[in-house]
Amino acid sequence: MEVRVKILFTSICHTDLSAWQGENEAQRAYPRILGHEASGIVESVGEGVTDMKEGDHVVPIFNGECGDCIYCKREKTNMCERSGVNPFKTVMVNDGKSRFSTKDGKPIFHFLNTSTFSEYTVLESACVVKVEPEVPLKKMTLLSCGVSTGVGAAWNTADVKAGSTVAVFGLGAVGLAVAEGARARGASRIIGVDINPNKFVKARAMGITDTINPTDQEKPANEVIREMTGGGVDYSFECAGNLDVLREAFLSSHEGWGLTVVLGIHPTPRMLPLHPMELFTGRIIVASVFGGFKGKTQLPHFARECMKGVVNLDEFITHELPFEKINDAFQLLTDGKSLRCLLHF
Repeated sequence: MEVRVKILFTSICHTDLSAWQGENEAQRAYPRILGHEASGIVESVGEGVTDMKEGDHVVPIFNGECGDCIYCKREKTNMCERSGVNPFKTVMVNDGKSRFSTKDGKPIFHFLNTSTFSEYTVLESACVVKVEPEVPLKKMTLLSCGVSTGVGAAWNTADVKAGSTVAVFGLGAVGLAVAEGARARGASRIIGVDINPNKFVKARAMGITDTINPTDQEKPANEVIREMTGGGVDYSFECAGNLDVLREAFLSSHEGWGLTVVLGIHPTPRMLPLHPMELFTGRIIVASVFGGFKGKTQLPHFARECMKGVVNLDEFITHELPFEKINDAFQLLTDGKSLRCLLHF
């Protein structure tokens, strides 16, 4: 039930950056092959794999779908007991060993079920999605993580309604994917919040109708948004991985029905910045993993929707570099100059 994939394209997400920097001490494991957003071609399949064959075009997914466990059989979740996202997992399920090693036989650990910063990688078949051969693999790379996470959060988790108001905190790739998803659903107003004003031009081109730089405001961002919208937005999305930002996002939603979706990756050990009584105002807070998509069964349809132009994938690819310049790509992301830098082998 394993698949070996030749990686053709991979890109860098903030999760790779935080793992590389070891921000969460509990998740550290070295040496490790990072990377989880990619596309490629099946090189070979292992025993028991029947839904893929050599030559198929595929997208790796960090949150797998085995199809057999109690989670996969439930419509209300995209978790998977066997192959779901697990940042502590460093080896394969079958034998508890790695498929990577140094020349002298020492193991190199896996990362997020995928490890795509490699010419070849081995994944559990539950973490590989077959896509139609006519769709451009370069664009399909984005569906491995960022775009699926953001758009899915707007469509599946929040179920944004036409005419509603939305606030997006953090205008990186995931935040702008949320904006794209909200725009496609007909949101009337999409407010983008970020401390980097250089992101605003791109944001407005991708569905953001209003922008706020909290450092330029005399009041907290949540108060500004509540004044702009007559009480708060219908949906707010936290895409920064910052607990202070999460609180602002929560408070920017409307009392009585506002929904806040957590998408940022938060380092330990700080906890939610909310008092339980604050939930009695009717505001709701939830998290979204991989945008609520069941990868194997729902991602191929999403790919077709993207190819029809429902979501504009081209806008997310801001840079392209050969894989050997991966350090330059990391620097672009660190400096806030790229949404997605696509690396090709």
